[in-house]
Amino acid sequence: MTEMMRAIEITKPGGPEVLQMTQRPLPKAGHGQVVLKVAYAGVNRPDALQRAGMYAPPPTASDLPGLEASGTIVAIGDGVAGLSIGDQVCALLPGGGYAEYVMTPAAHCLPVPEGLSLKEAACLPETFFTVWSNVFTRGGLKAGERFLVHGGSSGIGTTAIQLANAFGARVFATAGSAEKCAACVALGAEKAINYKEEDFVEVMKAEGGADLILDMVGGDYIPRNVKVLANDGRLVQIAFLQGPVVELNFAMMMMKRLTITGSTLRPQSDLAKARIAQDLREVVWPLIASGKIKPVMDSTFDFSEAADAHARMESSGHIGKIVMMVAGG
Repeated sequence: MTEMMRAIEITKPGGPEVLQMTQRPLPKAGHGQVVLKVAYAGVNRPDALQRAGMYAPPPTASDLPGLEASGTIVAIGDGVAGLSIGDQVCALLPGGGYAEYVMTPAAHCLPVPEGLSLKEAACLPETFFTVWSNVFTRGGLKAGERFLVHGGSSGIGTTAIQLANAFGARVFATAGSAEKCAACVALGAEKAINYKEEDFVEVMKAEGGADLILDMVGGDYIPRNVKVLANDGRLVQIAFLQGPVVELNFAMMMMKRLTITGSTLRPQSDLAKARIAQDLREVVWPLIASGKIKPVMDSTFDFSEAADAHARMESSGHIGKIVMMVAGG
């Protein structure tokens, strides 16, 4: 290992063009931490928000973007058990994934599922941690319930459809084109609603309403979500692509006994993330190894093409996950 590495930094808040290659010192593994040689880095909406100056990293995190990666463990800190140098893993990161090497808590690493490549494994952590914790832990989705996910063709959406279907829920999704709707149905959605042609409120009301909604859109979707929830329904908010400020009549929440909740993943404690990782290892990873669930891949960009990867993400033309090849494998 050399003392310096290539990395993609945010030179200033702005568009994709502000992402530039630079040199940074190699990260060190502290207590309970490991350092990965990155094979592939996942590209996610929070990366683009951070680049635009709208999502500051926590004070202790790297200023480099990148919240998930796959690779090989090359250094191990004190207090780490169950992992060895040379192990191939995928990991949820506190930041810093757009680099040749990255540090992360060992408890946030998961083995590359049997049958998956390192490229596919890089697609797992951010979306699976998010979906598991919000749909199942926070949202309490149960078999037979009607589950609606907005943005069904996104990385989060494609993951949520497959997981909810695997656990016996009736899955509905919204998407913005016939191609995206077809992809949602192919993954297990009972019905995909093209929001440009249909009103999801009317469609879901005809089905009896939604027991659980996972929403990343926000804006005027919030009162519409409340309208379409069935009695004792739950709304879980994980992002606000159309803004977080809205006028809402809470009388319906009382009358229908609704629960409105939400979360962000990155600011949660290392312990909270470690607990999610353990759940995934025990419950979800066997489903991936069996082939019942598989990450949906949209496109792969070279490490030097980070700006193009972000442009693809922000075009909203993608179906599934976008990754960057750092070292490959």
